[in-house]
Amino acid sequence: MIRSMTAFASGERVTPWGTLGCELRSVNHRFLELGVRLADELRVLEPALRERVSARISRGKLDLTLRLRAPEGGDALQLNPTRLRELSDLAIDLSARFPALRTDFTDLLQFPGVLQAPSTDPAELQAAALALLDSVLDEFVAAREREGGKLATVIGERIDGIAAIAAEVRGFMPAIRAGQRTKLEARLADLAQPADNGRVEQELVLWLQKLDVDEELDRLDSHVVEARRVLKLREAVGRRLDFLLQEFNREANTLGSKSVDARSSAAAVELKVLIDQVREQIQNIE
Repeated sequence: MIRSMTAFASGERVTPWGTLGCELRSVNHRFLELGVRLADELRVLEPALRERVSARISRGKLDLTLRLRAPEGGDALQLNPTRLRELSDLAIDLSARFPALRTDFTDLLQFPGVLQAPSTDPAELQAAALALLDSVLDEFVAAREREGGKLATVIGERIDGIAAIAAEVRGFMPAIRAGQRTKLEARLADLAQPADNGRVEQELVLWLQKLDVDEELDRLDSHVVEARRVLKLREAVGRRLDFLLQEFNREANTLGSKSVDARSSAAAVELKVLIDQVREQIQNIE
């Protein structure tokens, strides 16, 4: 199943240190370009995050955001009872020697270790963040595949149209060749000086060979088979399809340049229209 390069996924996970939130969004891009925005506590994870994303995504301009929202009231400073007890014991021991010594409450709070922030387990927080990213990546890839399925349907319809036009041209080419032969023979018959029959036949064969498009139609048919095969692959196929479209376009151009009939000229134009429509859709494929 082909994948679109446009998708969005998000998720959250509650931890003892707050709520982790992850967002992953992407748009079209020729290569993989990943921008990362992380909470300060998670910056050490950037190489691991990039490795996880690149292992599952090959193309697109991606933005990854991973934030940590502190729990309600969880970011408030807490008193350290052990340090307070130590300071109290020390104050009692020294009170007899320094009876005039007084300590303001605000000065006490500024003493190192009296106030402390809630502790965080970096290893467990990082593990939770990676698990959340894996979950969001699952959703992200699924979204790409759903959109890719729609694109595959549209592209498949256009490929079917190309195959139908090639078959139509193959059907009326004998009539075009016969008509060109008749026209050339009629012009030769109007000449004042009769032409050598062997020479006429040789020139006629050369002329009809220049009009022959069987090779181009055969290549179109083979490109159609290959395109249908590629659309069923479970891997990134955007670049492969883009190259294949160049081959389609080359055959359509040759068909148009060899055309001497309104029907084949119209067929060449219709082919180029379908090919351009497929190319537009391929720009969205990973």
